[in-house]
Amino acid sequence: MRVLITGAAGQLGHDLRRLRPEALALGRAQLSITNLGAVLDAVRGCDLVFNCAADNAVDAAEADPERALAVNAEGAANIALACRRQGARLVHFSTNFVFDGTLDRPYLESDPPHPVSAYGRSKLQGEERVLAELPSALVIRSSGLFGAVGSAVKGGSFPERVVRRAQAGERLRVVADQRLNPTFTLDLAAAALELAGEGMEGVVHVVSRGCCSYWELACEALRLARIQASVEAVDSAAIAAPAPRPRNGCLGSTRVPPLRDWQLGLEAWWREWSALSQS
Repeated sequence: MRVLITGAAGQLGHDLRRLRPEALALGRAQLSITNLGAVLDAVRGCDLVFNCAADNAVDAAEADPERALAVNAEGAANIALACRRQGARLVHFSTNFVFDGTLDRPYLESDPPHPVSAYGRSKLQGEERVLAELPSALVIRSSGLFGAVGSAVKGGSFPERVVRRAQAGERLRVVADQRLNPTFTLDLAAAALELAGEGMEGVVHVVSRGCCSYWELACEALRLARIQASVEAVDSAAIAAPAPRPRNGCLGSTRVPPLRDWQLGLEAWWREWSALSQS
């Protein structure tokens, strides 16, 4: 089986490459999914495609929504079109940002999306265009991703940024009124491979077990790093980010069981990241 991973330089793409080292792995420098001709060439001969390519600069999308749409909607549609023509299976990754965060429980696959940011709208359009072009595609929504190789766009994963700032003696102010399922990308990658092998189709939520606030996640990351630092809990208004975030970003599923507890995933991240940062 020939496997293609797009967006392979990101944290999720990196972990998929680790689990499927024989796959053709293309980062943004090798393949822009906004280029249909290049996408058709890349997918030719492939049996399975994991589309990890995305524009996930959430705040920047508010000022330039067309850029986010070009990658997250048009680019995703290009991948789906190429997979349909090739007869390849497609696994496309999406986000909890397709919801508005107003429910008092985790969002399920059956809940209607209602994004509140330009980024969330672009990702929802991507989902819709993928499934319209290729109804057999698997669309995996997840939440709060962090990996040993963090997001380059964001300057590393969230726990990595917290630890580095604490090590540098910087003041830490973290929102406590936004909740999520912190999900280790290695766990998500393994689950995606398993679900693809089972032939699952449609939308599914794949996240770690349990929810917490960003403040709780920051405190746990510092505990693992054995750093004693004060973390000020603030509300979203104090941060005044350009893009609105869902207050409740927690996902649940009626289709698959959750991954291991988020704390266990964070412990695994800490072991890997600390080893990498010291090498």
